[in-house]
Amino acid sequence: MSANTTSGANKGYILGVSVLTFILPLAAAIVENLVRPGSTFSFDLIGKWFIFSAVGLRLLAAGIKQIKDPAFTAKQIFQIEAAEVLPVVRELGFANLCFGLVGIVSVFLPQWRIVSAFASGIYYGIAGVQHLVKKPAGINELFALVTDILIFAVLAVYFVVFI
Repeated sequence: MSANTTSGANKGYILGVSVLTFILPLAAAIVENLVRPGSTFSFDLIGKWFIFSAVGLRLLAAGIKQIKDPAFTAKQIFQIEAAEVLPVVRELGFANLCFGLVGIVSVFLPQWRIVSAFASGIYYGIAGVQHLVKKPAGINELFALVTDILIFAVLAVYFVVFI
């Protein structure tokens, strides 16, 4: 592939991550606040939906994608063409699937939110630093870096506030 193709923005990836990380959690918190009597619009409410969406749905979707199509992550995010990395990316998919499921279950079991914030927060923080250290190979990896660090920051604050 040419440099333009591999380093170009994957609009579907960027849109999907943006919706799951920013739009859906805020929209869900607003809707719950409007329809649930006695609900207060708070960091706790936003955190509930942030963990469900930015952690749960995002990592579940990433995990399924990495398990089914590890080449997407290898090529579109990390700019790696070598087929030898595909089993490792698939294993990453299993981890993402597990972290994602914890985030999803946390919407029904509130005591799981702190666990999800802790473990997923560390995961996102390390992933963000890894993207930074390696210097992003393209816009998709740069976007992953920025969103990983933002998610880490929100989860770190959530953990500190609710521990």
